[in-house]
Amino acid sequence: MHRIRSAAVRPATVTAMAASLALLAGCAGSVGGGGSDSETAAGEGFAADASQDEIDEALADLDPVTLKFQPSAMSEKSILAPNGLDVKKAIEERSGGKITVDIVWGQAIASYADVDDALADGRVDLAFTLPSYTPAEYPAFDALGTAMSTLPSSPVASDLAANAAGVQAAWETPEVLAEFEDKNLVPLIPMLAAGGYSTMCSEPMTTAEDWKGQQIRVGSAAAGKQVTDLGATPVSLSFPETYEALQRGTVDCDLGQLAPNVEAGTFEVAPHIGVASDAGIARSAGAITAGKKYSELPVAYQQVVFDAMSTTFSTMMEVVIGAKAQAVEQAKDNGGSVKPFEDDVQKQMAKYAKALSDKTAEKAGVAEAPKALSSAGEEWQKSVTELGFDDKGEFASLDEWYPEDASYDKLGDELFKKVMAAHRPE
Repeated sequence: MHRIRSAAVRPATVTAMAASLALLAGCAGSVGGGGSDSETAAGEGFAADASQDEIDEALADLDPVTLKFQPSAMSEKSILAPNGLDVKKAIEERSGGKITVDIVWGQAIASYADVDDALADGRVDLAFTLPSYTPAEYPAFDALGTAMSTLPSSPVASDLAANAAGVQAAWETPEVLAEFEDKNLVPLIPMLAAGGYSTMCSEPMTTAEDWKGQQIRVGSAAAGKQVTDLGATPVSLSFPETYEALQRGTVDCDLGQLAPNVEAGTFEVAPHIGVASDAGIARSAGAITAGKKYSELPVAYQQVVFDAMSTTFSTMMEVVIGAKAQAVEQAKDNGGSVKPFEDDVQKQMAKYAKALSDKTAEKAGVAEAPKALSSAGEEWQKSVTELGFDDKGEFASLDEWYPEDASYDKLGDELFKKVMAAHRPE
């Protein structure tokens, strides 16, 4: 059985980072508290490349704190659990045990609909959030998520590049950051696009004719529009209800990421996977955000948490891409298939994705965002190749060639150095 590894957490997270990065942080829109009073209370910080001894010294006189963290996973046994466990380990180890991270599984304190308020009023301190679920409140964020559908799609390399590009584009789009600020939230990773979308169907669905008349469960308005354009009918259905709906035949397919469907056993009832290549489906992207308590922490504690976002990124990618390999394996085990959409579907999908992306961005007041995302995607595709993360085979054989010990720590470090360090609290 193909497993998903838990990311190895680096003691210093960004081990090769030059000290000069810390000097840049204060002039590029850093996160955290702002005014002179908060600066007086914040205390001294430490450089991004500081040794553990230097970090311990910076934290020596600070009182221990506990932070409540709501990751995306439903439980500690979830396929997504490393997204919480690795971040907890990174923060606690880097703080020398002075910060305790209390993981709250399954959105037990606040649902995705309520988590913004819970962060702002202090019930939750750190959380994976889903701004794409409320596009009216996050129009600029939604525009970037929609533009994700225009990027190339592949099982490994393109997903890595798309996610890195999403982080960069979100940090470089003031309107996206302002949407978090308006809700009194602090973005730590302002966009996590996670895995690309696939169809999971009871029968193969690869041609244009196959799509017509199909009932397809979707997770976003943008995805629903793309499905409609292909002649299918989008169905709004909560994810926990999807398995039974597929089993009963009230829906024909689920359209979404493969990771949660591995955990849900979806491939027992919908074993036929359809994948895109030239373009894809608009993603219901998430973010890692902090709230009231984080903003009031001493700057050194804020830096510990922020530095762990490199681990957050690399672990997320290890989880979602590793889950793809498991999905392919499960589909085959249940007599299913893994096939790319045929050229006519792909061309129509790409054409509509471009039109929808441009329209959504213009309406949100970020008309240049899709172009910026595309440019960032091309640059990160080069970086992914240079790091040796190219696809080693076809999607249909991913379970055979994808390494069980895959690690994207180097990509997380490079993303931190090139993009995130400029926003490090100072």
